[in-house]
Amino acid sequence: MSYAKVLCVGLVGVTGHLVEVEADLAAGLPAVIISGLPDTTLHEARDRVRAAIVNSGQHWPNRRITVNLLPATLPKIGSGFDLAVATALLGGTGELPLAPVDGVALLGELGLDGTVRPVRGLLPMVVAAARAGVTQVVVPAANAAEAAVVPGVRVKAVDTLHRLIAFIRGAGELLDPPPPKPGTVQAGPDLADVAGQAFGKRALEIAAAGGHHLALIGPPGAGKTMLAERLPGLLPPLDDAAALEVSALHSIAGVLPPGSALLRRPPFQAPHHSATVASLVGGGSGLARPGAVSLAHHGVLFLDEAPEFHGRVLDSLRQPLEKGRVLITRALGVTEYPARCQLVLAANPCPCARPAGDQLCECPPVVRRRYRNRLSGPLMDRIDLQVSLTALRAVDLMTTQAPAEPTATVAARVAAAREAARQRWAGQGWRTNSVVPGPALRRPPWRLPAGETAALRRRLDVGAISARGFDRILRLAWSIADLDGRSRPDSADIDEAIQLRTGEL
Repeated sequence: MSYAKVLCVGLVGVTGHLVEVEADLAAGLPAVIISGLPDTTLHEARDRVRAAIVNSGQHWPNRRITVNLLPATLPKIGSGFDLAVATALLGGTGELPLAPVDGVALLGELGLDGTVRPVRGLLPMVVAAARAGVTQVVVPAANAAEAAVVPGVRVKAVDTLHRLIAFIRGAGELLDPPPPKPGTVQAGPDLADVAGQAFGKRALEIAAAGGHHLALIGPPGAGKTMLAERLPGLLPPLDDAAALEVSALHSIAGVLPPGSALLRRPPFQAPHHSATVASLVGGGSGLARPGAVSLAHHGVLFLDEAPEFHGRVLDSLRQPLEKGRVLITRALGVTEYPARCQLVLAANPCPCARPAGDQLCECPPVVRRRYRNRLSGPLMDRIDLQVSLTALRAVDLMTTQAPAEPTATVAARVAAAREAARQRWAGQGWRTNSVVPGPALRRPPWRLPAGETAALRRRLDVGAISARGFDRILRLAWSIADLDGRSRPDSADIDEAIQLRTGEL
């Protein structure tokens, strides 16, 4: 037999596709040709596979070898095809009967000594295999725990090519994945540790309840970073579908902890202000990899010292914030990553950032205005809550009163508010108030009475807010009502939402 075929999985963005790896051995000058839109890493597989086969005690066929990856129009990226290529090639020689791996997806990178090494993005690969009807996969031993979380797929692991060859020949067994770890949610920093800032805590709770974006502006030491770091603890743990999405993105980026179960805690990403557009929204050579905004999917993206970020970097977030996804076009194709996260911006009021605020500020008005303008109007228009924090006083730090509410207490109220919103919007498929389209809130049955929205409409008519701001204030009002346990917002909720959005009383 000079032809053999096995299954593998290729990734384009976060989407996996079943790939057929064909090997044909023909007479002619010895050579290895790989077709099917392979990238540079996959082109180099011929040298890795040759060394791995020889060092596993097998004979390398000195024939003209053609390896084809179907569908040929789909770009193939990465080293995860090595194990499938080696198996198909050995099957093509006629020395390895491939019946035991018929319908089995083989995933893994080969070392020159024949060891099977872990690969990035294995979790979405296994998910794609399951959706394509594959019921068994063979993965690297280091990825076994990651693959085992996918339901409906039997996972077997290998540590060397020799072990896989022995199994196919009936002379050995594959490895079982380790027992799953309990899916616990690790506790984060406690909200009770934040001194004072009752207004900031209220804004944080509303942001968590409705999934709203938040901007915290205040002097150094006011607690902006402490508040932002505690937002993930207020969010509900990720359900199975969300946990699988988040874990898949972290797997593609290579930051999924080894041997871990699905990520259940909402992720928290805090890139440095020197971050580039590619690191924030995704990029890289070939097909783009996920950036910080996608790694924060279903969680929080925190930009500390936001005015220090380059303007192009900040403005690149505008489309992901609006659409909840990132679409990156490259020469090799289009990559799409989910990016439904909550953005939290923290900024000082001016460059000198004196703790006493305006009283001791040394910045001329033009400098203050230029500093604040680094956060463009179109970006800030997409931020639902824009809160100004004041400097802490000694009484806030040294108080002997009862401690502030802990994270667990506030998180319980947030969970109840989110459940109320989920039930209200269940028929339309929306889960949080922040994603409800504006027209839905401005039409029956969810349109509020004219008397309750009069102040809001006046601000729109005089140009104090935009149409987008109008809708975002309505969404905030619904989140406030959900937190207070009421079925619909009233005029007081609208007023509070206006204050949180504009700073006006």
